[in-house]
Amino acid sequence: MADRDELIRRRPLVAEVAALRSGERDPLAHVERTCDRIAAIDGRIRAFVAEPDRRGRLRAEAAAVRASWPEPAGRPALFGVPVGVKDIMHADGLATGAGSAVPAGELTGEQSTVVARLRAAGAVVAGKTVTAEFAVTAPGPTRNPHHLDHSPGGSSSGSAAAVAAGMVPLAVGTQTVGSMIRPAAYCGVVGFKPSYDRVPVAGVIANAPSLDTLGLFAADVAGVAHAAAVVCDDWRADAAREATGAGRALPVLAVPTGPYLDRADADAVAAFDRQVERLRAAGFTVRRVPFMPDFDAVYAQQFVVNRYEVARTHAQWFPRFGHLYRPETVAAIRQGQQVAEADYAAAREHQRAFRDRVHATLAAEGIDLWITPAATGTAPRGLATTGNSVMCLPWSYAGVPALTVPAGSLAPGLPLGVQCVARAGADEELLGWAPAIEAATATDTTAIDTATDAAAGTG
Repeated sequence: MADRDELIRRRPLVAEVAALRSGERDPLAHVERTCDRIAAIDGRIRAFVAEPDRRGRLRAEAAAVRASWPEPAGRPALFGVPVGVKDIMHADGLATGAGSAVPAGELTGEQSTVVARLRAAGAVVAGKTVTAEFAVTAPGPTRNPHHLDHSPGGSSSGSAAAVAAGMVPLAVGTQTVGSMIRPAAYCGVVGFKPSYDRVPVAGVIANAPSLDTLGLFAADVAGVAHAAAVVCDDWRADAAREATGAGRALPVLAVPTGPYLDRADADAVAAFDRQVERLRAAGFTVRRVPFMPDFDAVYAQQFVVNRYEVARTHAQWFPRFGHLYRPETVAAIRQGQQVAEADYAAAREHQRAFRDRVHATLAAEGIDLWITPAATGTAPRGLATTGNSVMCLPWSYAGVPALTVPAGSLAPGLPLGVQCVARAGADEELLGWAPAIEAATATDTTAIDTATDAAAGTG
């Protein structure tokens, strides 16, 4: 527990924003504390890609932010906030390595739209966070802050671990199958995967373009909701507020029973069932609805789409640099090269039909949100795997928004999460309903209660 007590920190984003925008906290002093925290612990966690003068670069970024908005009035939504950026997203002033040995000069590109939006909102980029190679499956070196000999998940491993360890209050990741929801659950933070295409992917190295989705990590739901309004297209702030307005009923929740849920470990399902009872006790209606009896087909067709597109993404790089790729990535590309175009077209049609079925079932059953375990269990021991993404797979395939909130832990103190899934486009409603779910699932084992005072800016 000594390591955990030292390494786990809560830095609620909204509190940091309030202190920075009001002038209570100075951006330059704030990035100094952030750099101190990274220097103190990231040698053990390895959430960030190394850079030669992080402190000097961040001082310059913070000074520029302070000069741009010298007066508190009118300061933007993320004024002075340090953000971790997954190392497949181009950011001016930082190289993109994508967790690979491919020469960085081959991976250059214009700054990503998401980083441009963060910086326009006053954020400073604390650094690039570690990713699985090309955001596929070959793990990076990042360790789980709760137990250093366990995986943090992937592929957005560095972003999840950086938030869990209080190195930054906000980080950006991507999800193709389970690359955000799973690491958020493993690391005991909140992860938000918006609806497909709500956050532009321009300037981001692709994995599988018809599945890739950009999202956010923060210590709590309020943090991801605050940042979502900055990065998502056409954010409907009124819809989020209305979801929890005075007199509004709690959302109707449903557990999708059948072969999909059967993929979770027995102890994780037992823990999830206890959380379902907590939600019922908090006033939620929770139904058990049979869904996805053909889950094996959903799994198989998603795999076809994923692998076919991975191979096409690397069609230019792989012939020249394939010898530098790791075996897991090579295997994924080789699998995709064997997929016939007709099979891919059929899988894409299946994907569209499955998305329609998700929405039709929600409407027919009067469901607002599906709830499920966020992962099959806790973070696996060792760094050879990023864990099993199957609990996230159907929702990524359908392109619907998903959120995970911390939901207890299993021995030896490894976190679990509850995943909440809405219809496509209902991102605002999902984040409006989520605080009540977060409150109901919070227990002593999920609260990250350390001596760190977020309002004091320690980190």
